[in-house]
Amino acid sequence: MLARRVTRHILDCFRDRLKRLVQVEPLLDLLHFLEPDRKDRIKAKFREEGNISAAALLLDEIIHSKNCEQGWSRELITALETVGCKHAAKYVLNSPPEPTEEAENDSCVRLIDLLQLTLVNMKTADMCAHCRALGLLTLEDQENILKLTENQGNIGGARLLLKRLVKNEAGWFSKFLQALEDTEHHELVRERRGEPCNEDGEAHVQHKSSPATDKEFHQAATGSLRETGKQQRSNIIPLFRLDTPLLVSRDIVLRDYQMEVARPALEEKNIIICLPTGSGKTRVAVYITKEHLERRKQMGQPGKVVVLVNKVPLVEQHYKAEFGRFLKHQYSVERVSGASQLKISFPQIMEQNDIIICTAQILENSLAKAKNGDEDGIKLSQFTLMVIDECHHTKKGGVYNHIMIRYLKQKHQNQLLKKQEKSPVALPQILGLTASPGVGGAMSQQRAEEHILQICANLDAFTIKTKTFEEEEAKTPYKRIARAEERKEDPFGDVIKKIMDEIHEQADLKPLCEPGTQNYEQWVVQKEQNAAKEENQKVRVCAEHLRQYNEALYQSNTIRMSDAFRFLNKYHNEELKTKSSPDEEGTVTITDTERFLFTLFKDNKAKLQELMGKPQYENNNLAQLKTNILKEFSTRERARGIIFTRTRLSAIALCQWIQENPKFDEVGVSASYLIGGGDQSVVKPMTAAEQKDVLNKFRDGQINLLIATTVAEEGLDIAECNFVIRYCLVTNEIAMIQARGRGRAEDSSYTLVAEAGSGVAERESVNEYREKMMSKAIAKVCKMNRADYEKKIREFQMQAIMEEKVKIKKKLQKGMMKEPPSKISLSCRQCSVFVCSGEDIEKIENMHHVNVTPQFSELFIVRENASLQERLLDYETNGVIACKNCGLQQWGSMMLYKSIECPCLHIKNFVVTYGSKKKTFSKWSELPIKFPAFDYTQHADLLVEDSGEEEDMETD
Repeated sequence: MLARRVTRHILDCFRDRLKRLVQVEPLLDLLHFLEPDRKDRIKAKFREEGNISAAALLLDEIIHSKNCEQGWSRELITALETVGCKHAAKYVLNSPPEPTEEAENDSCVRLIDLLQLTLVNMKTADMCAHCRALGLLTLEDQENILKLTENQGNIGGARLLLKRLVKNEAGWFSKFLQALEDTEHHELVRERRGEPCNEDGEAHVQHKSSPATDKEFHQAATGSLRETGKQQRSNIIPLFRLDTPLLVSRDIVLRDYQMEVARPALEEKNIIICLPTGSGKTRVAVYITKEHLERRKQMGQPGKVVVLVNKVPLVEQHYKAEFGRFLKHQYSVERVSGASQLKISFPQIMEQNDIIICTAQILENSLAKAKNGDEDGIKLSQFTLMVIDECHHTKKGGVYNHIMIRYLKQKHQNQLLKKQEKSPVALPQILGLTASPGVGGAMSQQRAEEHILQICANLDAFTIKTKTFEEEEAKTPYKRIARAEERKEDPFGDVIKKIMDEIHEQADLKPLCEPGTQNYEQWVVQKEQNAAKEENQKVRVCAEHLRQYNEALYQSNTIRMSDAFRFLNKYHNEELKTKSSPDEEGTVTITDTERFLFTLFKDNKAKLQELMGKPQYENNNLAQLKTNILKEFSTRERARGIIFTRTRLSAIALCQWIQENPKFDEVGVSASYLIGGGDQSVVKPMTAAEQKDVLNKFRDGQINLLIATTVAEEGLDIAECNFVIRYCLVTNEIAMIQARGRGRAEDSSYTLVAEAGSGVAERESVNEYREKMMSKAIAKVCKMNRADYEKKIREFQMQAIMEEKVKIKKKLQKGMMKEPPSKISLSCRQCSVFVCSGEDIEKIENMHHVNVTPQFSELFIVRENASLQERLLDYETNGVIACKNCGLQQWGSMMLYKSIECPCLHIKNFVVTYGSKKKTFSKWSELPIKFPAFDYTQHADLLVEDSGEEEDMETD
């Protein structure tokens, strides 16, 4: 009893020093004398306020507790020694170091803190291994530091290493210097010894001498630490110069689990690597790429690697953060995308480089050219390794699958060639990367397994390699569902629904689902498409207005009523302005249906404005979101998070709401939105440069809260977050896993904010169930008998090849293919005005459909292009072209092709007439008609003649 009181007294006496030496998180796991609820309080403190505050609470719990069982003090000391806190253990044993030794140690700790700016540039992985060997780090310390290095980079890992080092018992500093010497940080060590540099600024290489002891270092630094201001800085800095060049290690060091999943690929097998977000999939791919190229070089064979991504920003990301960073010093690495400034052909880029990072569509376009005999095309056989990022997109209809179908057909052909004793065509090794292949909507475990096998077959994978992080499950984001109360009254929404009912009656439409939902949107879009084909302007215009009201209902349920009203008001003002503008003959073209719709909104406008000003009618989702944001920023020392929302409009509106609310500013919230770059909605898209700027500010800490659409869920390298919120948004299990994976920081949280009764929380539960199904399915596939696996894979591949053959055959058999382009005509999807005949359309580079006839140029107006000006190989897009008749419907874009302006048509904006049939298409490839190639010489000659006539007129 007396011994226990003495130990408590010692803890109290050394409390201030102990709370800085104790590592709370690993220690708690070894303290069995503490009750679970007390541990939970300490863990919560650790999450909210950090290690020192949690250590102080731990000491208080022990000092003031009366329920500690016998032997607790010995257990505490043993635990401290086990987790590497031997310095703290000496204090608990009442054996603190001598005052001079303690002062020496304090000097070393303070100097590490002062000189951290230079020290964080150490080669963290190498230093970590050496410090572990010297007993300065535990195995858990080493794993945590390496993991942080992977997630946050070299500097992040170095900071954790330094933070952990100073918790060691006295004498650690001389060992640290030894580790610096052993890992060839010569400049850091030599400058501490004051050795001279040569004329190039590099220290002379001398024989290795033993580093100074902590005592010698203390004597050298004590005077400096007593000084102040400039004198203090000038005395300390010579020991470790702050302008030491950044030391970048180009060596790729894989952790054990990464090497394990990489092994089959290093044996030249096709594999899929399935690892959680933040676990270093891309780093593994870089390592495999390096080993592949080195092996080819040693064998005297050329190596060529293509890295495929599905989003333009990922091209630059993979180049800068991974492949270029680690391999450019040894191999030529280049990136190509729709946003590239390179003005040379893709085959030239491929010929001149060892590693090409590009969007999958760029490669597919070149492969298609080669198949058509174009000299500007390339073949799969020219590559030796193909890395496919986010490979779960290798499914029917996707560009990845188009590429892999070409691969599988050649593989099948190779088997026939071998039987005929002919040389097969070389094919690249395939490496697929994904965080989640999903289950493809499977409702049973068997279907889930078939989905995984299908993905494996699509990628011709020998196996799928994964890793279960059982020991790290505690570090995955803490998940919670924040349910908002159901709206008791919604008079604003009731007015909108009443307007929609009147439009339903006017157009004789009978909706099959509730307004304000995604199902309703799909229904009304179908009605608009059918009406456009039937040239039923009354139904088409009504359906278009219903879409806007449906969007407004969604907005009023997720953001503010005022945002929904502004959206509707802006839409009607722009429509009215366009419809009320006189045409060339001075007449106003407005139909009775349009007049009815404008009047209907005008009659209800005042009521909507009145209701939007009553906060008691706002949805409860916003209040719940506000509570969660404020909690995250008020309970964390440094909060950084992402809110995912469904639409671009809601992302922008939520950002404005946060920026306008002073409560958020008080807790330090700095918000910005991140949306996609495609020009496909009423919202101006973000350019790639704008996206990059926002992400850079987020990484730098200028922005600490992103409000993003699903563009940020997958692939993009977003700085480590400690909270993720999905706001009224649930899609599938892949998106859930990807979004959750954004919360990579220690003690991160994942919150779903949803209204009670909305079904969102229930759909999230389904996704969780499917995630478990997916894990079981992957495990089952990995354990399959090799013969059974290969048989199943071959069945799926043969089925894919046959389906492709049937598809091509059907396309060739279509009657329209035999007809000339003049048999079809295009009309405006909005107002049904005739646009052009198919014989006026030509194709540029077998992709872009243009109409350069003088007659067509009279039918459209040109507006500023809101989306990114994409500088492609021989052309660039400028303004948007729109129907002059209705002024609303976009038809496509102006494209500058070799200095000729060409109006480029997007078929989704037209109704296609063939004989008596009318149809809408989303892509030109769906229309099986062959258009002639663009005759550049002919059009250039015409332009030259026209310019000559103009010059003659000026002369006259």
